[in-house]
Amino acid sequence: MKVMLTGGTGFVGSHLLESLLAAGHDVRLLARSEAKVKRVLREQGIEIQDVVYGDMTDADTVREALTGCDCVIHAAAAVEISSQRSVLDSNIAGNHNVLGSAVSLGLDPIVYVSSIATMFPPPGPEHTTDDPVVSLSTDYGRSKAEGELYARELQGEGAPLVIFYPSGVYGPRDPGIGATLKGLRDRLAYTWVITAGGNACVDVRDLARMMTKVIDQGPERGARRYMAGGHFVSWAEEADIVERITGRRVRRLPVPAWLLRLAARLVDFIKWVYPPFDYPLTREAAEYVVGCRPCDSRKTIEALGVGFRPTGETLGDAIAWLAKEGHIDRKLAGRLLEG
Repeated sequence: MKVMLTGGTGFVGSHLLESLLAAGHDVRLLARSEAKVKRVLREQGIEIQDVVYGDMTDADTVREALTGCDCVIHAAAAVEISSQRSVLDSNIAGNHNVLGSAVSLGLDPIVYVSSIATMFPPPGPEHTTDDPVVSLSTDYGRSKAEGELYARELQGEGAPLVIFYPSGVYGPRDPGIGATLKGLRDRLAYTWVITAGGNACVDVRDLARMMTKVIDQGPERGARRYMAGGHFVSWAEEADIVERITGRRVRRLPVPAWLLRLAARLVDFIKWVYPPFDYPLTREAAEYVVGCRPCDSRKTIEALGVGFRPTGETLGDAIAWLAKEGHIDRKLAGRLLEG
């Protein structure tokens, strides 16, 4: 199938591009930066000629990119403030342009990458695809919630829209080293905070395979929602896994949930005073850390025939990549780099 892909130079999107091409699909990218496209493709050893350069906020450019395609996967999302418009405005405009135009052009399926964070905290003991949407306080969080509501609205109108809900996405080869890998990097370099909650961890390669499977299945299968939650481990269990795969002891710091929330508010204040301060802890991140629950992905595995690799394999590959790329001291990877 001819697939239009947004976000193809990001963490999820770059792995998805590789997976789609390996499955024999013809991919067209919508991307803003020619330099980044060339860099990411070079790093992956991939050649692709069909690229439309422009922004997802430009309706005409989006429609041009969609025209002639059979289906679309919308994996792009702005995460930083630009000089032109806010993250909230950019992502809302992008969602309406990509998803709305895909519906009007009759593409099928239309795949949208959402997040379990749009439904956090869950009302029950597990995250499910039927959980209500919750609007977060940050512009990025609000934009993801608005995008989820719009996607559900289109589903309600009969659009063949498929929504994926990834948990924390981990694995190797992140072109921009996002929040999840920054968190892993800092836990390795400083300390494992042992607190309430835990980590729902999905491998980026498994997520890419799941979305590729939806494209493989073809059109006329209707609207669907898929939880892609991977495996859930407590923070102590995650530290145990890292010690086992690296052969190194990690520093652990037991912290009550209330104290972590207080620390997060302090970090938010420091970032407000000194924006260059680069630490992934925020008030919302702290709430996620202590309140995350397992994800019910059973229907996803049954419908797509794709499961989740062990958490140790995912974290091991992520840690080895972080070390090889110089994001952490190589000694922190321990025996993962041996041989």
